[in-house]
Amino acid sequence: MDQTDGLSAFLRFERAEWAALRSSTPLTLSDDDLVALRGVNEPMALREVADIYLPLTRLLNLHFAAARNLSRVKDAFLGRPAVTSPYVVAIAGSVAVGKSTFARVLAALLARWPDHPRVELVTTDGFLYPNRELERRDLMGRKGFPESYDMRRMLAFLADVKSGTAEADAPVYSHLTYDIVPDQQQTVRRPDILVFEGLNVLQATSTTSVVVSDFFDFGIYLDGDEADIEAWYIQRFLTLQKTAFQKPTSYFHHYKDLPEAEAREVASGIWSRINRKNLQENILPTRQRADLVLRKRSDHTVGEVWLRQT
Repeated sequence: MDQTDGLSAFLRFERAEWAALRSSTPLTLSDDDLVALRGVNEPMALREVADIYLPLTRLLNLHFAAARNLSRVKDAFLGRPAVTSPYVVAIAGSVAVGKSTFARVLAALLARWPDHPRVELVTTDGFLYPNRELERRDLMGRKGFPESYDMRRMLAFLADVKSGTAEADAPVYSHLTYDIVPDQQQTVRRPDILVFEGLNVLQATSTTSVVVSDFFDFGIYLDGDEADIEAWYIQRFLTLQKTAFQKPTSYFHHYKDLPEAEAREVASGIWSRINRKNLQENILPTRQRADLVLRKRSDHTVGEVWLRQT
């Protein structure tokens, strides 16, 4: 365990040190569970769950209990009935770094703790403007950048969740059609924990006085070397070319028959024009705002954990 260079607000744990903090936390997922939770080209083994996720869920459980106790103290002071607010865990990081798999596995594990069985997972993809609106604003080439999101709608959703509204609706996004699904909503009903996953969720800048991160109780940043993330992105593109892109309804159907060399070139171009720029300008600068940073190695396993100490 050590302080990270240049980031003295964090304590750095090597993998084995972090794994030891699992204590007696039980492993509640099976190999079959992981098969259902894994994303495209995002390997996940039970050893990774045991070493990285279980200490994290133990930490989050302690934070959750402390937040609930503090809420009860405030209610007692004000002389009002107990008001419970969902505990919101934010997950940020680059495209292709493995956020989706990480969020699904984390949510599944958290839901198996007896103190907070109601866990919901919402991604910020649903708050992207529909393609027609992005085209109108000339933002299709900046999809995933902060300005491509309907921030007012995202803020309203989080405000409803945090205030304990009986039902809060989030739009639904299709990665197949690369667009918002018309007339479809994900309804969140007063969960104990909300896992909120997206590229730029930890940003502190906004056109309004309130920012998305104001609603978070704990922020996690998935990190990796830029060269590794680019390689993961290109490999994912090649895998999707042989699977999802083959479907006529896929937005990227026109790439389905490209020779591998050309497909690699296309993926590399998309990465350079859009995803690398977004990572460098908008996503990576938010890493310092996280409560926990998970540093991935080239094989997608976590090698280091940085825990905020201030």
